[in-house]
Amino acid sequence: MLNRIIQLFPLWALMLSAIAYTTPEGFSQFKPAIIPLLSLIMLSMGLTLTLQDFSRVAKSLKAVVLGVSLQYLVMPLVAIGIVYALQLNTTLSIGMILVGCVAGGTASNVMCFLAKGDVALSISMTAISTLLGVVLTPFLVSLYAGQLVDIPVMAMMLNLIKIVLAPVLLGLAINMIFGKAVKTIQPILPLISMLAIIFIIAVIVALNKTQISLLGPIILLAVILHNSIGLLSGYWVARWCGCQERICRTIAFEVGLQNSGLAVALAMKFFAPGAALAGTLFSIWHNISGSILASIWCRRPPADDTPHSRVHNEQLSN
Repeated sequence: MLNRIIQLFPLWALMLSAIAYTTPEGFSQFKPAIIPLLSLIMLSMGLTLTLQDFSRVAKSLKAVVLGVSLQYLVMPLVAIGIVYALQLNTTLSIGMILVGCVAGGTASNVMCFLAKGDVALSISMTAISTLLGVVLTPFLVSLYAGQLVDIPVMAMMLNLIKIVLAPVLLGLAINMIFGKAVKTIQPILPLISMLAIIFIIAVIVALNKTQISLLGPIILLAVILHNSIGLLSGYWVARWCGCQERICRTIAFEVGLQNSGLAVALAMKFFAPGAALAGTLFSIWHNISGSILASIWCRRPPADDTPHSRVHNEQLSN
């Protein structure tokens, strides 16, 4: 029942966004709650991690390096390419670049499980890209958007430490010390994260009602292109590198599904509310596209999906 509710994330996001669009005054007042809610999501992620998730990196080094490299090479370049191709204004350009430069989203772990990918590898790659993003995201945003506006690199890095690194490490520490107690609440952590991101989306929709009515179609096109290219490049580059089918699916989700909630928070903190529009629409769209792709792959078990690997993935997802 709980998994079904979480799988319907795009529906809940669309419903609450529609309410926020028609009655923005009820949601816009919660703008100060965006960053605390994102920290709650990062804490929830930390509570699901163990040191094994990081030690596993050594066993799947090729896949991890490939996935994280594509994450921080392809997605920012695709974002800047779309910015120029669609001739987006400065505010929307900043938003797209932010989406391209953040780490992979935790939604990739759920989609990976549904698509019969390597869940353990997905969790490891999300954790690694999230930690690296504390340094790489400000650097890449400055590299690609520095010519548009002044980028407060150090201030952004410090905020990422507070918003991302500290909550994740705190969650990891709590899980290590109080593992048995944490295990009892782990099943509801994805639901908590989903509710938090849905509310963040609704607040941003309320704050950007006018811009959505004027610029919604063009930025939605940009988001769809960005997400689609990320999914395709993640899958096919992994195939060209000789990875197994399960690994290819995992890397596809890891590259194509961004931590758009973080992009929204950074946009609201350092730029104009309109810069959060790309992250808002990406949050909705990548869950729709990811769910569709996962449902297709779910009906096509990978050739390397042995009984042992299936049991292993099911244990990790429980």
